[in-house]
Amino acid sequence: MSLFLLLVVPSSVLSATLRSDIQALESIIRSIDPSSISPSSYLSTWDFSEDPCEGSGTFLGVMCSFTLENTTSRVTEIDLDDDGYDGFLSEAIGNLTELTVLSLDNNRFRGPIPETVFQLRKLTKLSLSGNFFTGDITPGITKLKELKTIDLSKNSIAGEIPPRISGLRSLTHLILSNNHIDGRIPALNGLWKLQVLELGNNHLFGMLPKLPTSLRTLSLCYNSLAGRISPLHRLKHLVSLDVSQNRFSGTIGHEILTFPEISRINVSFNQFISIEVIQVIGMETHLRILDAEGNHLQGPLPLNLATYGNLKDINLRSNMFSGDIPRIYGKRLENSWRSLYLENNYLTGTLPVEFQRISKQIRGSLSNNCLQCPKNVTICQGVQKPKSQCTNAMQEEGLK
Repeated sequence: MSLFLLLVVPSSVLSATLRSDIQALESIIRSIDPSSISPSSYLSTWDFSEDPCEGSGTFLGVMCSFTLENTTSRVTEIDLDDDGYDGFLSEAIGNLTELTVLSLDNNRFRGPIPETVFQLRKLTKLSLSGNFFTGDITPGITKLKELKTIDLSKNSIAGEIPPRISGLRSLTHLILSNNHIDGRIPALNGLWKLQVLELGNNHLFGMLPKLPTSLRTLSLCYNSLAGRISPLHRLKHLVSLDVSQNRFSGTIGHEILTFPEISRINVSFNQFISIEVIQVIGMETHLRILDAEGNHLQGPLPLNLATYGNLKDINLRSNMFSGDIPRIYGKRLENSWRSLYLENNYLTGTLPVEFQRISKQIRGSLSNNCLQCPKNVTICQGVQKPKSQCTNAMQEEGLK
């Protein structure tokens, strides 16, 4: 008899969503201002007269799976659209114990991230970017050992980065940029799978820590970090590097410029005094963009930049470069370079004739140097310093 009853029970009952999961979803939507839920949004489809995991076309942004027993469905992903939902993230989120993805990007969620989120031990992606979350990154996040992506960028999160975050061995993306995070960056070399680290636009200070050699993208811009960048020499898989708007000093080493896959380097607005540019003829390099504006780089312009075959855009303005512009720079502008910004240095002499033959549209500027710069050359627009100003500045530099 019991077997017969089992056979005639509708399949929709057998696979109904676990009641505690439904209650968690109900709590989530109750914590959001109804006036911020537009008729075209995902949340407008959450109709609890139907089963969240069984309804056809309902509960957009919710993914489910079945347990091994195939008796109840479980909510495994919440990935909401960016419709401007305004409210708080309910603590009931912690009851969705099968959740692997929580993505609420680009909305108006407020308040601290509930501690119950850190009960979601199967979570692989936590993405809350572009909201108004506050509070600290609590050590509880280090319990989520399955996490591959953490993106808390563009919020109002403060406090320090928990040192034990390096215990999240599966992490590939750690994105905490555009917050109010302060303190020192802890050693992160334990994150041996990490490919993307973005900590820009915070209040971090101190020296560079140990970083994982697996990194491909590193952004530390707009902080108060200081010291040398020589620890970066080990990051041979970097594709993009941005350490702009800090207080780094010393030399920009040739190792960084010749990383096998590096395509973009931004070291602008620091306190570097020199840049090592070695000749790379016969060596394949991928560097396309070099931005070193606003440092204290001195001496002649680096001649070997012309040997970087894929280089397109160069920004060396507002430094202390002196002497002539190499003729090879003109040849590169004729052929492969798209932009060259050299204004506000102490360059002197006559402009190479190649600059006057350039027929294609070139972005750049040579103003505020001591050059003999013909006005009919587009990038010569703007005033030049008196020659004595460049001479005096270089004499002062030579006495240091």
